[in-house]
Amino acid sequence: MTVQDPRAEQIELKVRQPAPGVTVLAVSGEVDMVSAPSLREALVNGLGDGGTFVVDMTGVTFLGSAGLAVLVEAAKLAQQQSATLKVVATARAVTRPLEATGLGEIFNLHDSVDSALS
Repeated sequence: MTVQDPRAEQIELKVRQPAPGVTVLAVSGEVDMVSAPSLREALVNGLGDGGTFVVDMTGVTFLGSAGLAVLVEAAKLAQQQSATLKVVATARAVTRPLEATGLGEIFNLHDSVDSALS
């Protein structure tokens, strides 16, 4: 019997390094209490390297409270690591929860990855 991790179907994470000291994490799918641990792991691992870390959330279709908590934790970790955390958010599924909770104010928000990298 094979048991599949349900998180694998909800979220897709792709990491790339377009330049030395710069990491881009593209997130797509649903970020909720089931998939948030996968996002957290990717953020913690990436932020440990320092430098600039861009979280591209343009492919996110749902951002729940667990996902928001992971982003807040990442912002705190970035500050401790002297890293720069930037969030790319254009979809209402991401911008609405950030605005409704007031958390949009604590993130360095951008409309595109190019904008975040410039």
